[in-house]
Amino acid sequence: MMTKSHALEDKYNAEIDAKKIAQNEAKKETQETSLEKLPTPTGWRILVMPFKVKEKTEGGIIIAQETLDRARVATQVGYVLKMGDLCYEDKEKYPTGPWCKEKDWVIFARYAGSRMEIDGGEIRMLNDDEVLGTIDNPEDILHAM
Repeated sequence: MMTKSHALEDKYNAEIDAKKIAQNEAKKETQETSLEKLPTPTGWRILVMPFKVKEKTEGGIIIAQETLDRARVATQVGYVLKMGDLCYEDKEKYPTGPWCKEKDWVIFARYAGSRMEIDGGEIRMLNDDEVLGTIDNPEDILHAM
């Protein structure tokens, strides 16, 4: 037989579980809508988010803001967020197929693409032929600061 205190406890726990589920769903929606809010590349353009440099060294030293800003401008590695519908469609120019796909880490020239400031950072719009290569882990090629 269940007492009233256990029934109230169960109801309270169920309400907490429901709130947690609702919060998790809201987080998922926020992540999805954040990507949807970004501009959609047209034609042969690729939307890339440059790799963010760590603000602290492994030893715990905080890196100066000016140094971080210079490193962010000079970053030559980015994560492919979206691709235009004409990317790598030219079979004469790309006989071996696409050089990258969405969710790849790519390397590009220092001043390639157009920079756009967004809330929390910067994104770049590259042309499909500005991709120099792909890489598994961007930290493998970053210059030491």
